[in-house]
Amino acid sequence: MKGRILIVDDEKSMRLTISMLLRRRGYVVDEAATVQEAIGKIEGEVYDLALTDLRLSDGSGLELLRETKRISPETEVIILTAFGSIESAVEAIRLGAFDYLTKPIDPDDLLLHVRKAVEHKMLRKAVRNLRSQVKERYKLGNIIGKSRSMQRIFEMISVVSKTDTTVLIQGESGTGKELVAKAIHTHSHRAEGPFVPVNCGAIPEALFESELFGHVKGAFTGASYNRKGLFEEADGGTIFLDEVAEIPFSMQVKLLRVLEEKRIRRVGSNETIPIDVRVIAATNKDLKGLVDEGKFRDDLFYRLNVVMIEIPPLRERPDDILPLAEHFLERFSAKLKKEIREISPEARRMLLSYDWPGNVRELENAIERAVLLSHDQIIGPDDLPDTLRKGSGDILLDLIVEGLEGEYTLRELERRYIEAVLRRNRGNRSKTAEQLGIGRNTLWRKIKEYEIDVPEG
Repeated sequence: MKGRILIVDDEKSMRLTISMLLRRRGYVVDEAATVQEAIGKIEGEVYDLALTDLRLSDGSGLELLRETKRISPETEVIILTAFGSIESAVEAIRLGAFDYLTKPIDPDDLLLHVRKAVEHKMLRKAVRNLRSQVKERYKLGNIIGKSRSMQRIFEMISVVSKTDTTVLIQGESGTGKELVAKAIHTHSHRAEGPFVPVNCGAIPEALFESELFGHVKGAFTGASYNRKGLFEEADGGTIFLDEVAEIPFSMQVKLLRVLEEKRIRRVGSNETIPIDVRVIAATNKDLKGLVDEGKFRDDLFYRLNVVMIEIPPLRERPDDILPLAEHFLERFSAKLKKEIREISPEARRMLLSYDWPGNVRELENAIERAVLLSHDQIIGPDDLPDTLRKGSGDILLDLIVEGLEGEYTLRELERRYIEAVLRRNRGNRSKTAEQLGIGRNTLWRKIKEYEIDVPEG
């Protein structure tokens, strides 16, 4: 089957002639005599192409074109008419018609236009599917990542989610530690169970034990009823201990006992309760450093750190900046009901040259703000926060200013520029050579000549 086509004409002989011509070429053809009949068919079937006369007994082909694009935007439309005019042709194209042909129509000419229209529709579908596949390749749940480091994290998530192993996620604030924890839970056999996030930094020390393990009536002043703790709430699922470094030292030994024994004891009770909970912890601090300083128990650290997933900051994975920005643009455009589908080249350069101290969370906020404030269909530099404009200086421009102030030679400026671009690309020589506009062999010679230390990716 080459494609499905709807022919709309109030002359039966014309419908029959075109139908026979197209069916002989392998197309599946349906017919309609009126605008209303055609709309009914378009609402019930997906067509690659609609061929419609301009003048119909109950309306016009332009009216049908408008309704077709509303109901099925992917369907191409070709207008046929014996009463052609420049005005109607221009209006048809403005409304989204693929083509506009005047009668009498040469059969070979018609077949050529039909083939082009159907191929155009199928090509757009193929491109859309390919884009979707590319997006999915760099996506896991709500985590977006094209860089090699994020691809490795996706692989680790895939491996650890098949087990009940305790996982420690380490990364700066805003890197998406909770998203990684949710992805592990969602892809595990516990997916149907609860996912209970706990912000350990937000719980007062006096309430920590009661919050995590629960209490019985009368255990302390104000305990007027038995209450489950967060570990019991997570039974059969996953508990996510965010900011685990903030757990009071006095509570750490009790948490360790729960991890080892798989049982909890409510405050004020002598009975222990078995629990089936997977533990994922996260921190933006150097937990091993805290162990060395005596601020975190080493036995609890090793119990939590069975598998560690380190999420690098956004500034160390520039390949992820634009995919993330486009993901947020799509999400906030839909949420705020705005038709914004593109980020201008200048805005892209600003996004790529900024350090993102707030990581993915800061990028998300920047794009949400841009979508909210933009009055155009393209995000431009003026839509981005002032911090980006101030913190996204051009490498070469900065070096030239430094050179003028420090009286650098041209040779020294070239060395520093190559060094800076290599650093931004994390040692990727192919990408660096491409951005510098030189060949890889030339870049290799200059690295040797200037004795540049190439950063590891």
